[in-house]
Amino acid sequence: MSLVHDHESTVSRQVLLLAGGLVSITLLLTAAVSFGLVPREAVPAVARAQAGVAAVESRNLSFADRADGAVAVIDADSKETLAVLLGENDGGGFIRGVMRGLARERRMSGLGAEAPFSLTRWENGSLSLVDTATGRSIELGSFGPENRKAFARFLKSPRA
Repeated sequence: MSLVHDHESTVSRQVLLLAGGLVSITLLLTAAVSFGLVPREAVPAVARAQAGVAAVESRNLSFADRADGAVAVIDADSKETLAVLLGENDGGGFIRGVMRGLARERRMSGLGAEAPFSLTRWENGSLSLVDTATGRSIELGSFGPENRKAFARFLKSPRA
């Protein structure tokens, strides 16, 4: 009794051509963006500067972890505590997540927690948080209206 078993795997020529074409197009588009032939996505800060969009309101904030696990939000100029965030329902989860990422970037750059974060509302309605130590900017509108409100309330006129 003879058992013939074939392990040869074949892929059709058309599938290989399509896969090669997809890889080629991806490489060409990446190169075109890298060499400036195709414009990159707009950087919000650059787009605002080019359009002459001015800041409407800004506030410098500091964030401090407390022993009970809460995060204190402090006006960096007046040292007034604006809020103590304990859980998810008060927007604390989103704020903690954003601040954890920014704090990690500061640690990697060898920077401390002394420099404030600048929260700014712009004429076009956008809301940004800038780490004044690293220059990193986060557009808070990108995370949806509820998460935007979590930060907007720390401005003196907190309309979302």
